[in-house]
Parts: sequence; C-alpha cells; structure tokens
Amino acid sequence: MTATSSWRDEVVALIPALRAFAWSLCHNGSDADDLVQDTLIKAWTHRDRFEPGTNLRAWLFTILRNTYYTHVLRRRREVRDEQGEYAGALKTAPTQDWSVAVHSLQAALQQLPDEHREALILVGAAGLSYEEAAEICGCALGTIKSRVNRARARLLKIMDAEDASDVLALETMPAAGRA
Repeated sequence: MTATSSWRDEVVALIPALRAFAWSLCHNGSDADDLVQDTLIKAWTHRDRFEPGTNLRAWLFTILRNTYYTHVLRRRREVRDEQGEYAGALKTAPTQDWSVAVHSLQAALQQLPDEHREALILVGAAGLSYEEAAEICGCALGTIKSRVNRARARLLKIMDAEDASDVLALETMPAAGRA
C-alpha cells in the first residue's frame, strides 16, 4: 500500500465525523455535504502540506471550519430569508419522539454563543478531545474546557433540565437523526 492510498484511507474513514460536524454548523444535509466535499477537495489538493505524524483529524476539521466561515462571509452578500417563509416551507411535522427532542436541542444550541456551541459540538458530538478542539479553534486548552463547561451549564438552563440526564444525549440519538 502506498503512502497516498494509506493517507486517502485515513481521510475516507473520517468522512462521517466531518459530515456530522458540517451538519452541526449548516443544519442542512445538502449544505453539509457540499461543505465536506469542499473540505475533501482542499485536503486532497494540499495533501503535500500535511505533515505525516501530525493529527490528520484536527487538520481536516480545521479546513472544514475555515471553509464554513469563508462561506458565511460570502453569504452575507446574499439575499436573506428574514421572514422565514422559505425555511417555513421546508418544515415537516416530526414523526418520531427523538425528532422532537432533536429539534428542541437544536433550538437550545442556537441560543448559545458561537464559540460555546462550537466547543460543545467538537467535544460532545464529534468526540474530539479537548486538546484537538483547542487546536482546531486556535485557543488554549483551558479556554476550550471552560467553553464546554459553560455551554453545558447554559444548555441545561435553556432546556429547563435539572441535570444532563434530562437532556437528549447526542450519543444515544439514532444515526438518522445525526445526518
């Protein structure tokens, strides 16, 4: 097996985690797929810049995160759906209990400050270590730990939960709900 095919296999193995993180940022499956595709294209194009022995997962997540924020800046020039008419047309009634819980969790997550939501998603949903999340966000380890702690506390308060067991755990959500 060549070094390129080994690297490619490692990248392919990380696609589900990349897609989950992209979806948490975009909240739209199609946009998340596009974001992951852009990330993979950039990673493949610049694979010679990846230093073997370093954290490939963190490198890819950083590319994805930076690509997302580049898209956000571009979208500021686009027409917005201020009244929510288009978004409202896309809604469907939940058909399963976990779907309602997921929507409640999403709404609560949107109330968190961006840096707290991002830290919580990287550590809690994407399963990254605090060290990896700190590297991706470009901040100190203690800052990430603080952001995650504050995000969890605020999320519990927003959802009127007494402890974490009252809030839907992302790890127990069916795979279809995380897509």
